[in-house]
Amino acid sequence: MPTTTNAISKSQRVTQTDVARVAGVHNTTVSLSLRNCPSIPEATRKRIRSVADAMGYYPDPTLQALVAYRKGRSASRARETLAYLTNWDTRWGWRELADHERAYCGATKKAAELGYQLEHFWLGEAGMNQRRMGDVLYHRGITGVLVAAHKDPNAGLTEIDWSRLSAVKIGDFPRAPALHRVIDDYGGALRLAMRRIEAAGFERVGLVMPEGLAGVAEQAWNSAFMVEQCNRGPEDRVPILRLRGPKGPSSIAELDRWFQEYQPDAVMGGAPEVLVRIRELGLKVPRDVAYADLCLERTDFSVAGVRQNGEIIGEVATAMLVGQLQQNLCGTPAVGTSTMVDGTWFDGTSLAKTSAPAKTPVGIPAFGNSLLAPA
Repeated sequence: MPTTTNAISKSQRVTQTDVARVAGVHNTTVSLSLRNCPSIPEATRKRIRSVADAMGYYPDPTLQALVAYRKGRSASRARETLAYLTNWDTRWGWRELADHERAYCGATKKAAELGYQLEHFWLGEAGMNQRRMGDVLYHRGITGVLVAAHKDPNAGLTEIDWSRLSAVKIGDFPRAPALHRVIDDYGGALRLAMRRIEAAGFERVGLVMPEGLAGVAEQAWNSAFMVEQCNRGPEDRVPILRLRGPKGPSSIAELDRWFQEYQPDAVMGGAPEVLVRIRELGLKVPRDVAYADLCLERTDFSVAGVRQNGEIIGEVATAMLVGQLQQNLCGTPAVGTSTMVDGTWFDGTSLAKTSAPAKTPVGIPAFGNSLLAPA
């Protein structure tokens, strides 16, 4: 005689009713357990998931699509709120950074598409602290949080009770807790720029970092650039230049020395101000040197470069958060994951190949293991 577990034909899809019969519980208990509902004891949830796995149960995608459709069509259902949590000097100061603004717009758009509304919460409110913010969200019935636009890389959000919340981080900060996050692929952006620069016919490519730039973007650009340089012949390697000191003659002199010594025919800049410095030096772009921006903002085709897709980051993070809410996944994950979003290349006249005469060959100094320009 076949056992109860094997009594179902292999050609017949296992249903939640089948799982309930084998587990000895009601259908509702199975449904809530498979959705990880906290109202069901954890031991019961684990036992039912184990039974479901052993029986080969999987959700019916057609039924899921129908439920999602019906929820989307339900005009009477009040929209749930997602929190967009920031910690900047001022309530809206982060919106002055185009990438943060785009992320917020993308998150707002995706939330509306999924039947939610997005509400901004600022940790800098008078009398506000992390514990109180957690309580405010709890008493408002808000269980989904997008952690975004935190200025201090060393700050953490460890005093919020995350066990009551589902959360996804937009960007790298704050570092704690280790939530799932969606970030720019900075290293990929540099590699994309290198491929486009090479395709335009340039061989000696330099990287210039502006003063005050630090953090994940700089580290990713530096690492990707060093790998690119190691894959090139010694005669085509150009060390990274980090501009130091205040804007003015000293910084211009530093840039001039770097150009004279290494003679790059193309430059990648870590900020729009790098192009300004190059022009202040008296160099014509692209006649004297080609240029590509790794943080492109203007897309009028006057400057070539990579634009980060902040709006896509906001959309992806919101979709991830809603997925967690639908599965009742609360608290910090055992292992945080990172989802990287590609940048988009824009052509521009700053990278146009010219017929300028070849530069006078210069001796290439031995860098050893260093690809950083000497101070």
